[in-house]
Amino acid sequence: MTKEQTSTAVASSAWLQDIQRKRKWVLLGLSAATLAGLAVSAPAWPDDGIVHEGIEWVGNCLLLLCVLGRGWCTMYIGGRKKAELVQNGPYSLSRNPLYVFSVIGCAGIGARAGSLTAVVLLALACYAVFAIVVQKEERFLSEKFGAAYDKYKNRVPRFWPRFSVWQDREVIETTPRLVLLSVRDAVLFYLAIPGLEIIEALHEHGYLPVLFRLF
Repeated sequence: MTKEQTSTAVASSAWLQDIQRKRKWVLLGLSAATLAGLAVSAPAWPDDGIVHEGIEWVGNCLLLLCVLGRGWCTMYIGGRKKAELVQNGPYSLSRNPLYVFSVIGCAGIGARAGSLTAVVLLALACYAVFAIVVQKEERFLSEKFGAAYDKYKNRVPRFWPRFSVWQDREVIETTPRLVLLSVRDAVLFYLAIPGLEIIEALHEHGYLPVLFRLF
């Protein structure tokens, strides 16, 4: 690699890190907006009804899937994201499976709120953020991996999995610390549960107004 190529690669890496930092701030803002919206709304279904309980149960399943899925993805890509083009395991089904599982986690938070509307709105909002970020990340990957990335992009969908193109390796090298960090970050989705329970209690005791109800 020439000095000019090295300089370009370093600049591209720094640019990508900046994009990822901004993504985290946007997601933090989205979380704050979600909390504010849920604080003044409530599910249209009765709290002790089968529909409400069923939606919450689905939310638990989605949150668990998010945690396990993000850990699975990190087993393959942890420490490799900028160094090599990972194309096996979850990355043979989707080019951005970590983001897919994060969207599932957001949908799980909406379901834990007992509202199908919240499921759709949170999932779409999270998807919109990642869709913008992915477009910028793809520029970096295309510059770094060239034709290999173009071939990968043509075979594997950007987000939603294509199971017919599954491929894997018998043995992979992984970094346990990064896997645990990814799982830890995903577990933060579960913090929504006590938060939602507190909001529900505040509604019941009249400390927070319910301005509208969501189906």
